[in-house]
Amino acid sequence: MLFADADSAYNDADYVIFGAPFDGTSSFRSGSASAPQAIRNESYNFETYNPNLDVDLTELKIHDAGDIEAGEKISTTLSRVASATRNYVTRNKTPIMLGGEHSLTIAAARECTPEWIIILDAHLDLRDEYEGEKYSHACTTRRLYEEVTKNIIEIGIRSGTREEYTFVKRNKIHCYNADQIFKNGIKSVLNKIKEHIGDETIYLSLDIDAIDPCYAPGVGTPEPFGMTPRDTREIIWTLAPTCVGFDVVEIVPDLDINTASLGAKLTREFIAAKRKHQQT
Repeated sequence: MLFADADSAYNDADYVIFGAPFDGTSSFRSGSASAPQAIRNESYNFETYNPNLDVDLTELKIHDAGDIEAGEKISTTLSRVASATRNYVTRNKTPIMLGGEHSLTIAAARECTPEWIIILDAHLDLRDEYEGEKYSHACTTRRLYEEVTKNIIEIGIRSGTREEYTFVKRNKIHCYNADQIFKNGIKSVLNKIKEHIGDETIYLSLDIDAIDPCYAPGVGTPEPFGMTPRDTREIIWTLAPTCVGFDVVEIVPDLDINTASLGAKLTREFIAAKRKHQQT
C-alpha cells in the first residue's frame, strides 16, 4: 500500500516519500522497522483537504517510491538511504523519509546539504558511541554535528547524560527543552529559532518521542513531560517552507497504532505547509 494521495509518477513529482525499515541499533524497544508500512496504512484515515492551510493533497504531485532494501548492518542501510536521497535531491524533489530508527537521518540529511538541521526529539543523542556503535540511534545528533553541519537546533529535549549536556554548552548548540515550550509557549520558541535561521534551508527530523507518551506511546524510547501534537504541528507549519528534506522516525506501531496515525498526519501537514508557502 502506498502513502495516501502519493499517486503521481516519479518524473512528475515534487515530493517523494520513501520508507527505511531498519531498527538494528534500537536499544530499548525495537519494532520501528515496521513503521513505514504502518504509517502508509494509517494515512488513508484522513481527508485530502487541509482546512487550516487551504491545501488539497490531491492537487499536489506526490510519489511514493516504496521502501529501500535495508541491510543487516547500519552501514549498509545508511549507504542505501544516502543513495535514494541523493537521487531525489539531484532531481529537485523534496525527500520525505519514513523510518525506521533515528540513525537513518544521518544519511538523508547529509545528502540534502541543508544550512541548518532541526531535530524534534526527547533525547540529545550526542553520545560519541553507544554499545560500541558510532552510528547508533543514540549518536544521531553527534554524527550530524560532526559530519553535516554545526548549525543544529534541538527542540523538545528532556533527556541526556551529563556529558551530553556539557557538549551542548561547550559547543553552543541551540537547545530548547520541553519545559521551555510549556512555560513560554511554542510561538516564543519559534520566534527565537527564526532569529537564528532566517530564510536559510533546513532539514527537519521528527523523532516522534519528542511528543509526550500520553499522546504518542508507541515509540522506542518513551520519555514523559514532552511536547503536544499541536506544538509539533506548529513547528512543522513554521519551518516547512524552507525545508529541503523531512523525516519521521522511531514509531513502533505494534505498541500503539495511533502513534503511527499521528506520524502519518504530521507528514501530511508537512507536505501541505510546504505547498502553502509555494502558493504564496
